[in-house]
Amino acid sequence: MNEKYLKPYDHLKFEDDIYKVWEDSQYFNPDKLPGERKEKFSIVLPPPNVTGKLHLGHADMLAIEDSIVRFQRMRGKKALWLPGTDHAAIATQSKVEKLLAKEKIRKHDLGREKFLEKVNDFAMDSQSTIIHQTKKMGSSLDWSRLAFTLDDERNFAVKTAFKRMYDDKIIYKGYKIVNWDPKGQTVISDDEIVYKERKASFYTFKYSKDFPIAISTTRPETKVGDTAVAVHPEDKRYKDFIGKIYDLNFCGSDISVKIIADEHVDPEFGTGALGVTPAHAQVDWEMAEKNDLPIKQVINEYAKMENAGSILDGMKVGVAREKVVEWLRENNLMIKEEEIDQNISTAERTGGIIEPLPKIQWFIDVNKKFKLQKSNIDGVSTDDLVSLKDLMRKVVDNGQINFLTQRDRKVYLHWIDKLHDWAISRQIWYGHQIPVWYRKQKGDENEEIYCDVKAPEGDDWKQDEDVLDTWFSSGLWTFSTLGWPQQTEDLKTYHPTDLIETGGDILFFWIARMILMSTYLLGEIPFKTIYIHGLVRDKKNRKLSKSLGNAVDPLDMIEKYGTDALRMSLLVAVAPGQDVKFDEDKVRAYKKFGNKLWNVSRFIYSNTENYDYDNFDTSLLGDYQKTKLKELEELKTELTKEMEEYKLYLVSEKLYHYIWHELADKIIEEVKDSVFKDEKDSKNQYLLLKILEEVLKMLHPFMPFITEEIWKDFPKQNKNLLMVEKW
Repeated sequence: MNEKYLKPYDHLKFEDDIYKVWEDSQYFNPDKLPGERKEKFSIVLPPPNVTGKLHLGHADMLAIEDSIVRFQRMRGKKALWLPGTDHAAIATQSKVEKLLAKEKIRKHDLGREKFLEKVNDFAMDSQSTIIHQTKKMGSSLDWSRLAFTLDDERNFAVKTAFKRMYDDKIIYKGYKIVNWDPKGQTVISDDEIVYKERKASFYTFKYSKDFPIAISTTRPETKVGDTAVAVHPEDKRYKDFIGKIYDLNFCGSDISVKIIADEHVDPEFGTGALGVTPAHAQVDWEMAEKNDLPIKQVINEYAKMENAGSILDGMKVGVAREKVVEWLRENNLMIKEEEIDQNISTAERTGGIIEPLPKIQWFIDVNKKFKLQKSNIDGVSTDDLVSLKDLMRKVVDNGQINFLTQRDRKVYLHWIDKLHDWAISRQIWYGHQIPVWYRKQKGDENEEIYCDVKAPEGDDWKQDEDVLDTWFSSGLWTFSTLGWPQQTEDLKTYHPTDLIETGGDILFFWIARMILMSTYLLGEIPFKTIYIHGLVRDKKNRKLSKSLGNAVDPLDMIEKYGTDALRMSLLVAVAPGQDVKFDEDKVRAYKKFGNKLWNVSRFIYSNTENYDYDNFDTSLLGDYQKTKLKELEELKTELTKEMEEYKLYLVSEKLYHYIWHELADKIIEEVKDSVFKDEKDSKNQYLLLKILEEVLKMLHPFMPFITEEIWKDFPKQNKNLLMVEKW
């Protein structure tokens, strides 16, 4: 018996060496796997943002995905787990700008090119850190296929996708209301908004003494931009006023207000009348389009008042609000003031309070009808007129894409129903610059526009300065990482991928965008199954965060207890979509479990030395051994089915109980007298080794390091690394 078993299992001694052995074998690459493998299994890693290091949420994701991939690899499949990182445009640029600010350097001091060099250096340094951490988790990713959302191959894919959408008129440039982040000085999407609850004042007032209708709002400063008041068409209080126009002076600003009817107005809320500010609210913008109302912008990109009259012009919105309230009181126009709870829209990356503003931006039209160039979508032919919205719903409705939980499916379909055109341009420097160029010829008033994957030839062309929303490039992830737009062998072999596994917080950002991009550009689904994991919380059920002082570095846990223990603590008894209650005591407990397995292996190996396991005649087995092996086979069948259904939480828990309570507490106790003898019972020696062999294989996806280390000493000829042994 190897002397290493005389001491407790020391993860620090073995883990790095084992990972190196795995890497050197090249078995993470499905092209290098031993034996003939006809069936494939593929999954892409949700690319972590290059803004820092991984946290426990990433560790949970890696534990889940690696367990699945290792199982599929041991099932004899060409298993590809493709790694990569995301440039995370706004987040990364913001991080670098803050670092430069400490040196009193602004991005404009450097210029675009020099600044982007700084950001890229930061991104690549961060990527190296992330790769190191990911390897520490035991992740069997195919590093030979490492991708980055902003590398040359992905950049070409992004430009190709943009060009095709532009030619099909699915991408357009238009003047619409968008979410503007005054702090980050860029547009953001609906999904990048974080709602924060706060107290607000709710004011009820009239524009003037002669105006017949009172309105209510939390933002009286925007009322200098009102062009209408909307009431319900059946509201008897206001029916006679519909269609009338009132010219007024409101807080030093001349405004013209038309009374309009709209069925969406709730007669029971407030006064039953809504001041319509088309330039500064999405709902009001839509009312203005329906009623042909003028658009009057009174707030600029820096959240200051403009075109707002002599009293308010130049003020910040908060100051202007107080000024309007003061004016209303002085003029006896204020009817009521009350405090309410309000959800305020903030930018996820900068924390800035969002201002809805009308701007010229690039959009993806989710309702435009078109024909697919090719279709592998059930119920959709290349003759059918469909929209992106239709496709995103169809592939879930027809069962080609399945959610592991009905709750996530409902959430996704509800989001599709409310989906607006996607604003894809961002006013930052870091990212995929929009592949559109402009120029004006002398004497020609019309601007010439050119869109292609390559810059146009000739002089005087100027490229659009905006970059694309980072989710545009990551929306191509399942196929751009496999070589698209080239028709590569990887693309033919591994797409659609079998599974996508990620957190619910990016269901709309990423999952939905990938479905949109893949169905449109390839005419097929990007993945077959969606596995949404929950949040990692502390034992008090609080979200882990630095501000609460409960944030945990997964590398600290690995250093103390080992990767296998951390993985098990995140996986056991945690179903898809369920939050993980992280407790260091759990990690400590699974370290003890690992040591229990180590001691079990020591007992078995010490009592089967020089045993000819390969050549034992199994017909000699007695009833006891046959019963125990039959029970083991039944367990294997049960666990295999559950692994195929991604029920990792059940499999890991059942293996824990089998090893600790069945193997260690019962079977070893029942047979130990027979194997301690000088004349050992070969039947029980075989039984113990057979159980250990199967247990190591089944546990390997969850606890890869310790099982691989124990497997090295298993007395079997012609054995391979455990990671490629047959499940």
